[in-house]
Amino acid sequence: MTLTLGIDVAKAKLDLALRRPDGRIRSKVVANTDAGFAELQAWLARQDGIGAHVGLEATGTDGEAVAEALADAGDPVSVVNPARIKAYGAARQVRTKTDAVDARLIADFCANQCPLLWTPPPPAQRELRALVARRDALVVMRTQEQNRLPVAHASVRPGIEALIAHLDEVIAEVEAAIRQRIDDDPDLKTQRRLLDSIPGLGDHTIPVLWSFYGGPPRFDDARQAAAFAGLDPRQHESGSTACGASPASRKWVMRGCARPFTCRLWSLCTRPLGAVPSGIASPLPARCPWSSSAP
Repeated sequence: MTLTLGIDVAKAKLDLALRRPDGRIRSKVVANTDAGFAELQAWLARQDGIGAHVGLEATGTDGEAVAEALADAGDPVSVVNPARIKAYGAARQVRTKTDAVDARLIADFCANQCPLLWTPPPPAQRELRALVARRDALVVMRTQEQNRLPVAHASVRPGIEALIAHLDEVIAEVEAAIRQRIDDDPDLKTQRRLLDSIPGLGDHTIPVLWSFYGGPPRFDDARQAAAFAGLDPRQHESGSTACGASPASRKWVMRGCARPFTCRLWSLCTRPLGAVPSGIASPLPARCPWSSSAP
């Protein structure tokens, strides 16, 4: 077995578990900050753990910074689906749930399962993803204020209207920054032109799509790309009982894009990778889970 480092990520701290080839564990807690990342590297050097296979769960933005810092430093990093860690713990009959135990479980998982290494997104994609996430948050804030306005008391209406106007300006600035970031990158600009030729994709959906699918190729086939987007149906049957219609496995695409976009992305993902239509797209597949009727 190889030297592995399991990291349980929280907003404020990182629980570390360095697993040696003989199974012994060294534990430590550091802050989830740049200073904490430097302390982590210094601790690994003292423990002769430089180059250890690092594993952490894909639990959101809290773990992105440490994963990027370790990958940029040259350490092998695996960002693992939390469902795999949970199933591994159940198979090992781990009944205790603490941050320290979770870190040890992740280290043990990496040592025995050898998950695939994670490729950090390039800087252009990181910046674009941050801008897209910021725009989404601002749009949610504006919608909240717009919903309050019709029922607001006259004494607070001017403040709500001023805040909505300010949010409109900030959203426009972020959208301009997104367009400028794409225009400044020749690859992003070429990809936007190709994606813009597809009906159903536009100024809002293309940056969302590129912020998650851009960068180095990560998928072996179109089915993996569809599963990453949450467009793969999750079938659940047992014996002669069918548990209703097959739902989608994930929902993040539907949060950022409209139903026509999800159907169009399903259509694209069933094509061979790289086969981007130029102009008129093909009809939707018969099994697209978001088509209201058969095509």
